[in-house]
Amino acid sequence: MITSRQISKPVNEEHTLRLAVLIDADNAQAAVIEGLLAEIAGFGEATVKRIYGDFTSSASASWKKVLQRYAIKPVQQFAYSTGKNSTDSTLIIDAMDLLYTRNFDGFCLITSDSDFTGLAMRLREEGLTVLGFGEKKTPEAFRNACHKFVFTEVLRPGTVADEPAVRAPKARAAKRATPRKVADEAPEPKLAFPTTFLLTALEKSADDSGWAHISTFGNYLTKLQPDFDSRLYGYKKLSDLIKARTDLFSVEERQSSGSSQKVLYLHAK
Repeated sequence: MITSRQISKPVNEEHTLRLAVLIDADNAQAAVIEGLLAEIAGFGEATVKRIYGDFTSSASASWKKVLQRYAIKPVQQFAYSTGKNSTDSTLIIDAMDLLYTRNFDGFCLITSDSDFTGLAMRLREEGLTVLGFGEKKTPEAFRNACHKFVFTEVLRPGTVADEPAVRAPKARAAKRATPRKVADEAPEPKLAFPTTFLLTALEKSADDSGWAHISTFGNYLTKLQPDFDSRLYGYKKLSDLIKARTDLFSVEERQSSGSSQKVLYLHAK
């Protein structure tokens, strides 16, 4: 059985998760496909890659350009009637068929649609790892039904929040722009930094001395909040966030037992 503890660890040679990647073309953007597949590769091997949608529609034109390049199998689903989405049903049926082959350790569901919440829960009941990928508009129910949920906005090149010094020139330029142009170019507001959440998670994951291994801390964060991602707050990695927030954390690098490598521990200040 694959447990949620494994999803935050880098893939190693001893065990690689076999993943089925299922994409809802109606609720996913082709522009993030390169970053998406790179992200999935960090969790395991994309053994199956399928995308579901009506590829005769102009709305799917962007997907048709990348399917062959990334070896994604399209599953054509015609819109039999207006207002009815048969794509969801086809994806769910395929997911269950793949589940019963017992050939997979987990599923990657790429969608922003809450209709797949039940599917995610069913896959988890079978002991499989469920990874969700979708936009920030994705309902909380689906995000929390996954072991780990990644916002696809952070997978676009250059989307990690800039430092204030980098952002300053844009702010000065905005003052000279027309009101309409300022509105169009205004960056998306940063999320409030989750100080209380991080410190609470650290308290729960720390040992009796108050220190926590970064892996233990990271796993606990994901269990509490599957969509937590350090990239949403301007840091590429959790370790970068921890080291940068010297106002919140003390850090130590300790020698790993039986290895020459060092591991990071953190303590609340």
